Amino acid sequence: MKKAILFALIFFVSFGFLISSHYQTEKKLELKAEQPILITSCGQSPGPVMVKVFLKKLDLEYDLNPLATAEDLIAKKEAGTPYGSVIIVMGASLKGMGAAGISIDDEIDRIKNLIQEAKSHGITVIGAHIEGMKRRAQGAAVGDNTDELSIDAVAPNSDFMIINKDGNTDNRFTIIATEKNISMIEIEKNMELLQTFEKIYQK
Repeated sequence: MKKAILFALIFFVSFGFLISSHYQTEKKLELKAEQPILITSCGQSPGPVMVKVFLKKLDLEYDLNPLATAEDLIAKKEAGTPYGSVIIVMGASLKGMGAAGISIDDEIDRIKNLIQEAKSHGITVIGAHIEGMKRRAQGAAVGDNTDELSIDAVAPNSDFMIINKDGNTDNRFTIIATEKNISMIEIEKNMELLQTFEKIYQK
């Protein structure tokens, strides 16, 4: 009789744990964000323009500013139309930074302040790396680590991430997501961004 009672207690405790775990998993996967959206870059790669294309297709409200600063968030709030989320596209381009007259250190400082300001106002920070391993390998091939520095500045400080699977073949983003308990959406092809953004920004 005692064994039966003990078994029943173990069953109900285990069942309750499974329900709780399932709920937490489902809750974690409910990745939602609000408009208007600020799209910016950490590294001045072409990635933000790609994001813009999909947001435009969905008729979402956004601003594209590759050099956005914390002051831009403040100005938007003071105007009475605060940003609901910021998409920071990781991916460093020496050509892009050269054209803008900035260094990776400048980018990291700008993004650090931007993220800090966003979080202080409850603005969702989405880190995105959508240009695959090709973008990461370009710098590595010439001994340049600016792309990795871009990732370090954004990924661990994001509320969640959107990652092209091709750029995660070494599990770089998976490791960060696991260590920092950050949810991550992994896509096979960038065309999937359309469906991904639709789910994130659906009303």
